[in-house]
Amino acid sequence: MFAVDLHAHTRFFHGRRQLGDRFDPYGFRLLAWVLERRGLDGVSTTNHDYCTSFTSDRIVSIPGIEVSTTHGHVLVVGPDPPTETVPLEYTPMEIVELAHERGCAAIIAHPYRNSDVASERFADVPFDAIEINGKHPRTRPLVEQIAAERDLPIVAGSDAHFPFEVGRAYTVIDADELTPTAVVAAIQDGRVEPRVTNGPLNTSIRQGYRRIHERTDPDTVLAHSPAAVKQLVRTRGRHLEDGRSDTVDAND
Repeated sequence: MFAVDLHAHTRFFHGRRQLGDRFDPYGFRLLAWVLERRGLDGVSTTNHDYCTSFTSDRIVSIPGIEVSTTHGHVLVVGPDPPTETVPLEYTPMEIVELAHERGCAAIIAHPYRNSDVASERFADVPFDAIEINGKHPRTRPLVEQIAAERDLPIVAGSDAHFPFEVGRAYTVIDADELTPTAVVAAIQDGRVEPRVTNGPLNTSIRQGYRRIHERTDPDTVLAHSPAAVKQLVRTRGRHLEDGRSDTVDAND
């Protein structure tokens, strides 16, 4: 068994690619140091629309990229993810096909933040897993509902942009060795289990995220309380039983 954060970033800012490229090796060393102290075995560095491979004597690095598709973000992790993608160039189906061609797994990232990749319109896209995101794990009941409907494994990742955030959500991987190929096989076989860490710091940060969503987009699921999320799960379940799955969209 290995504990791996499948969604982390080596920088705390977007844009200014040239500056970021110089910062990334330092950012990765900080991630590795924190992960080792927290007892994790590996991390997938999934920067936005580009992949840079790293090595460390502290933890195992799994290549990855967070692709900005036409309808939301998809994580591609494995031995040979795309080196770089153009935002909004690929549809969800196209990026899943590309991931599989390159021996990688395609994961629905933070399905309720700026995304409708997990909506019914993409129910036939053969994703390999769906993510519980470390920034807002209270969406877990909705993620579990979708995973059950589509027979998808559930993974977890911190979505860390600052080193202290890494490992707040991670995936337990049942494999004999921790290699990119073994990680892909474990995800696709469902030999994975999501874990979320709590504590005062993580709780405070997540409350801060929720307050931001309450101000900027009060109708989104990410602005809901845990009780409201559970009610949405029950309502969505009743509509699914009635054959009206399109009438309740958790992304609204």
